[in-house]
Amino acid sequence: MANPITFKPNPVDPHLELERRLHAAPREHAEALLVVYDILQSAHDNGLLDTAHGLISARDTIAGKLAEYAKTPEGETGIRNLLASAKILASLDPEILDQLSRSIVTASEQHKQEQKPPSLWQLFKRTNSEDSRRGLSFLTLLLTSLGRSLKKQ
Repeated sequence: MANPITFKPNPVDPHLELERRLHAAPREHAEALLVVYDILQSAHDNGLLDTAHGLISARDTIAGKLAEYAKTPEGETGIRNLLASAKILASLDPEILDQLSRSIVTASEQHKQEQKPPSLWQLFKRTNSEDSRRGLSFLTLLLTSLGRSLKKQ
């Protein structure tokens, strides 16, 4: 009859593997570590580390004040408004929002170039373009929806 081979695995110390990885980290991640050191130095120079330290040290006080504020009716309403605003922002298409912001900048620059307010005739001519009618259509739809939501209250 065959004799069983006794197998005794070597004990594994997980700390040894961690120490090996830690020892090799400066060589393997040298560039990333240099970037982290630069970020850390910039944060220190700008006082962000002191701010973070202060926030961490005062976390109980800050949490207490936030809890006190959240208990008030204004706090509840503020939180609900913040959540509703986040829902609105999340539903917007980023491309359209980007186009809108560029349009606002362009319109603002054109407005600054105007020496005096346009006449009613000039305003009427502006609204006669296809783009102006498209914008007016959107604004009237927005106003209609706003009025409908106010009527339900």
